[in-house]
Amino acid sequence: MQDAEDVRRIALSLPDTAEKIAWSMPTFRVAGKMFATLPEDETSIAVRCPKEERDELVLAEPRKFWIAGHEAQFAWIRVRLAALEDEGELRDILADSWRQAAPSRLLDHHPELGLPADG
Repeated sequence: MQDAEDVRRIALSLPDTAEKIAWSMPTFRVAGKMFATLPEDETSIAVRCPKEERDELVLAEPRKFWIAGHEAQFAWIRVRLAALEDEGELRDILADSWRQAAPSRLLDHHPELGLPADG
Protein backbone atom coordinates (compact mmCIF):
# COMPACT_ATOMS: atom_id res chain seq x y z
CA MET A 1 0.00 0.00 0.00
CA GLN A 2 1.25 3.46 -0.87
CA ASP A 3 1.70 5.98 1.93
CA ALA A 4 2.70 9.59 2.57
CA GLU A 5 6.41 8.79 2.36
CA ASP A 6 5.91 7.25 -1.10
CA VAL A 7 4.07 10.41 -2.18
CA ARG A 8 6.86 12.59 -0.82
CA ARG A 9 9.65 10.53 -2.42
CA ILE A 10 7.99 10.40 -5.84
CA ALA A 11 6.85 14.03 -5.86
CA LEU A 12 10.28 15.31 -4.85
CA SER A 13 11.90 13.20 -7.59
CA LEU A 14 10.10 15.27 -10.23
CA PRO A 15 12.11 18.17 -11.71
CA ASP A 16 12.16 21.52 -9.87
CA THR A 17 9.80 20.24 -7.14
CA ALA A 18 9.82 21.45 -3.55
CA GLU A 19 7.75 20.63 -0.48
CA LYS A 20 6.12 23.45 1.45
CA ILE A 21 3.73 23.38 4.40
CA ALA A 22 0.55 25.33 3.65
CA TRP A 23 -2.82 25.14 5.39
CA SER A 24 -1.09 22.90 8.00
CA MET A 25 -0.34 20.17 5.43
CA PRO A 26 2.46 19.20 3.06
CA THR A 27 2.11 20.61 -0.43
CA PHE A 28 4.31 19.90 -3.45
CA ARG A 29 5.11 22.60 -5.97
CA VAL A 30 6.84 22.75 -9.31
CA ALA A 31 8.54 26.09 -9.97
CA GLY A 32 6.43 27.47 -7.10
CA LYS A 33 3.07 26.24 -8.44
CA MET A 34 1.19 23.64 -6.38
CA PHE A 35 0.49 20.26 -7.99
CA ALA A 36 -0.20 17.95 -5.02
CA THR A 37 -1.14 18.04 -1.35
CA LEU A 38 -1.29 15.51 1.48
CA PRO A 39 -4.47 16.62 3.28
CA GLU A 40 -5.98 15.48 6.58
CA ASP A 41 -4.50 12.26 7.91
CA GLU A 42 -2.28 11.66 4.87
CA THR A 43 -4.31 8.69 3.61
CA SER A 44 -5.13 10.52 0.38
CA ILE A 45 -3.65 13.10 -1.95
CA ALA A 46 -5.19 15.98 -3.83
CA VAL A 47 -3.89 16.52 -7.37
CA ARG A 48 -4.69 18.65 -10.38
CA CYS A 49 -7.16 17.14 -12.82
CA PRO A 50 -9.23 18.81 -15.56
CA LYS A 51 -12.86 18.94 -14.45
CA GLU A 52 -14.13 16.84 -17.38
CA GLU A 53 -11.64 14.05 -16.66
CA ARG A 54 -12.17 14.38 -12.93
CA ASP A 55 -15.88 13.71 -13.16
CA GLU A 56 -15.28 10.67 -15.38
CA LEU A 57 -12.71 9.27 -12.93
CA VAL A 58 -15.06 9.65 -9.97
CA LEU A 59 -17.87 7.89 -11.84
CA ALA A 60 -15.59 5.10 -13.06
CA GLU A 61 -13.70 4.45 -9.81
CA PRO A 62 -15.48 6.00 -6.80
CA ARG A 63 -13.48 3.91 -4.31
CA LYS A 64 -10.28 5.47 -5.63
CA PHE A 65 -11.28 9.03 -6.59
CA TRP A 66 -13.55 11.68 -5.10
CA ILE A 67 -14.05 15.43 -5.07
CA ALA A 68 -13.83 17.28 -1.78
CA GLY A 69 -16.68 19.76 -1.36
CA HIS A 70 -14.42 22.77 -0.91
CA GLU A 71 -12.47 21.82 -4.07
CA ALA A 72 -15.50 21.23 -6.34
CA GLN A 73 -15.09 24.54 -8.18
CA PHE A 74 -11.42 23.87 -8.88
CA ALA A 75 -9.71 21.39 -11.20
CA TRP A 76 -8.54 19.10 -8.35
CA ILE A 77 -9.36 15.53 -7.39
CA ARG A 78 -8.68 13.41 -4.31
CA VAL A 79 -7.04 10.00 -4.56
CA ARG A 80 -7.20 7.36 -1.82
CA LEU A 81 -3.68 5.96 -1.43
CA ALA A 82 -4.93 2.56 -0.21
CA ALA A 83 -6.94 2.11 -3.43
CA LEU A 84 -3.96 2.51 -5.76
CA GLU A 85 -2.75 -0.63 -7.49
CA ASP A 86 0.97 0.03 -7.13
CA GLU A 87 3.72 2.63 -7.02
CA GLY A 88 3.59 3.01 -10.79
CA GLU A 89 0.01 4.25 -10.62
CA LEU A 90 0.94 6.76 -7.91
CA ARG A 91 3.89 7.94 -10.01
CA ASP A 92 1.64 8.37 -13.09
CA ILE A 93 -0.92 10.39 -11.12
CA LEU A 94 1.70 12.67 -9.58
CA ALA A 95 3.54 13.13 -12.89
CA ASP A 96 0.28 14.02 -14.65
CA SER A 97 -0.50 16.65 -12.03
CA TRP A 98 3.11 17.92 -12.21
CA ARG A 99 2.76 18.36 -16.01
CA GLN A 100 -0.38 20.46 -15.52
CA ALA A 101 1.45 22.85 -13.18
CA ALA A 102 4.94 22.88 -14.73
CA PRO A 103 6.06 25.81 -16.85
CA SER A 104 6.73 25.09 -20.53
CA ARG A 105 10.52 25.43 -20.03
CA LEU A 106 10.43 22.35 -17.79
CA LEU A 107 8.06 20.42 -20.04
CA ASP A 108 10.34 21.08 -23.00
CA HIS A 109 13.35 19.73 -21.10
CA HIS A 110 11.63 16.62 -19.67
CA PRO A 111 9.80 14.78 -22.47
CA GLU A 112 10.41 11.53 -20.53
CA LEU A 113 7.59 12.65 -18.25
CA GLY A 114 5.08 11.97 -20.95
CA LEU A 115 4.71 15.06 -23.08
CA PRO A 116 6.23 15.63 -26.49
CA ALA A 117 9.07 18.15 -26.57
CA ASP A 118 6.84 20.65 -28.42
CA GLY A 119 4.48 20.66 -25.39
